[in-house]
Amino acid sequence: MDFDCYAERLLNPFRGIINTIRYRSAEAVTADGVRWDIYVSNEALQGNLPGTGRAQVSDIRYGSWSADSGLKRGPMFPSEEFRAMEAMGTAVFRQLLKLHKDIPFAFTDRFELWLLDKQQRPLVLIDSADDAAAIDLKQACVWRPGINCRKTFTSTAADRLGIDPSRHGAITDYLATYINARTASRASAQIFERSPDHAGRGLHGINLDSALQQRHLPAADFPAMLIETAFHDDRHKQLLHDFNCWQAPWLLLLPALSPELRRDCELHARVQALKVADQYHLYPAIIDQSVIDSARIEARLRKTVPQKKQDDTTLSPFYLELDSE
Repeated sequence: MDFDCYAERLLNPFRGIINTIRYRSAEAVTADGVRWDIYVSNEALQGNLPGTGRAQVSDIRYGSWSADSGLKRGPMFPSEEFRAMEAMGTAVFRQLLKLHKDIPFAFTDRFELWLLDKQQRPLVLIDSADDAAAIDLKQACVWRPGINCRKTFTSTAADRLGIDPSRHGAITDYLATYINARTASRASAQIFERSPDHAGRGLHGINLDSALQQRHLPAADFPAMLIETAFHDDRHKQLLHDFNCWQAPWLLLLPALSPELRRDCELHARVQALKVADQYHLYPAIIDQSVIDSARIEARLRKTVPQKKQDDTTLSPFYLELDSE
């Protein structure tokens, strides 16, 4: 049997990765490396359509699995079609039992859609896929920091930028407006095919000048942490630095971080212990194991204390109590 095992980023906003084991129209997916969900779709229905037409096919939940709780099956249906789907789901489940410790899998989404700044440089990553044709070129050329960011992100640059931090989401709204304003008057985006050395070959895009197609950019032109932070005044550099610090638990999922960037991200991620605990199984490398371990210990302690809300904030009291200083 031919199984595909791969990882892809969740983008716009960037909020982690999905690892997938796929066989035909069945797949097992995990966002944390612990809980796996198994789905099967009846792609055989597509074969009855005339010409090249395609229809939306719903997924059926085969079940969920974790090493601790085992397999919990989804609903079963007495039909021939379901039995064929059941066989595919079972094949994926058996492969999952063999491979679940091998995560994270290699990334296959090497085609990346970058929002471009006024100088047509990569500004922020907004989409990716394993095939350029899979990227939607009708989407808006807009970067979104996300709902979670509006809830918990704060920045030491707020006062200097004239932002009222007491207004819900004000800092995030300012950040989104600022980044999106750095595009040309007619915002454009370009697909790049990234090579193993992380350089990029420019392809087509959205509102793109045809002269930019087939250009080649070195790896250094693509922000390692997915958003450009160099060409800004000091206030906005601080704002973007704080944003990357807030995003650190997810940035640690990226395999191409240099050891120096990874070490910095580990220290910043340590403040958000719950998010680290949710993601660390998928970290491709760890520079300082003690930093990650301390975050995991804090997360376990916090989960034993009854709280109305478990979301991380910029600085938790547990961080102060457990810090070696």
